[in-house]
Amino acid sequence: MKNSKLIIWAACLLLAMAVACGKKEEAPATSEAPAAGGGAGAATPFDPATGTATVGGKVTFQGTAPPQAQIKLNADPVCVSLHKEPVYAEEVVAENGNLQNVFVYVKEGLEKYSFTPPPEPATIDQKGCHYTPHVGGMMVNQKLKIVNSDPTLHNIHCWAEKNPQFNFAQPVQNLSNEKAFAIPEVMVHFRCDVHKWMSCYVGVLPHPYYSVTGKDGAFALKSLPPGEYVIEAWHEKYGAKTQKVTVGDKETKEISFSYAAS
Repeated sequence: MKNSKLIIWAACLLLAMAVACGKKEEAPATSEAPAAGGGAGAATPFDPATGTATVGGKVTFQGTAPPQAQIKLNADPVCVSLHKEPVYAEEVVAENGNLQNVFVYVKEGLEKYSFTPPPEPATIDQKGCHYTPHVGGMMVNQKLKIVNSDPTLHNIHCWAEKNPQFNFAQPVQNLSNEKAFAIPEVMVHFRCDVHKWMSCYVGVLPHPYYSVTGKDGAFALKSLPPGEYVIEAWHEKYGAKTQKVTVGDKETKEISFSYAAS
């Protein structure tokens, strides 16, 4: 009986080996990514130094702007000592019909390109218990240098929604830290928990085409590749507006955005 079972077991083993040997060996799966520009959806590296197109214009303000609120600095005597003149909030700064601190950037139209972040960092400076700049921009994976230029304690609290948030103290004057963001986000809000009036915004983009309006309300997106674009203007109180524009090789197109007090 034992010999019969051994014979049956050996026959089954030989049959299984024969079936396995008869199968063709499958090639291993590959995970190689297509070379840049060589596959469907691959982005083509673009050097802004070779761009020839420009989109420029102004952001205007209609009506009477709300008055800028004076900031009460007396919560920190050091902050008071750093100013001889009153300090005002920058939520709405409009002069001569022009709106300041508007972040203007290419929202759509650059998806087929990739860009290398610049080696120099973007900067947020805490100076006079005040963030400089109030509105700024940077690229994905570019360094953001955060500096405390004041002889008092500040902390930087990042309220990002798409990127990881962070919150750390800078108790010593001239102390600096560096951070970076891996995901585009318009806009990232920063505040100081020690001085509640301190607030600023940074736009994080996958490309370098952004501008922030000054007192004249002007903006310029230079060195673009020719193409069709959606341009967005963002303001912290009045929201975002978009326009479509087509700009050719060595061409400059002028567009404008308008906000109103109501």
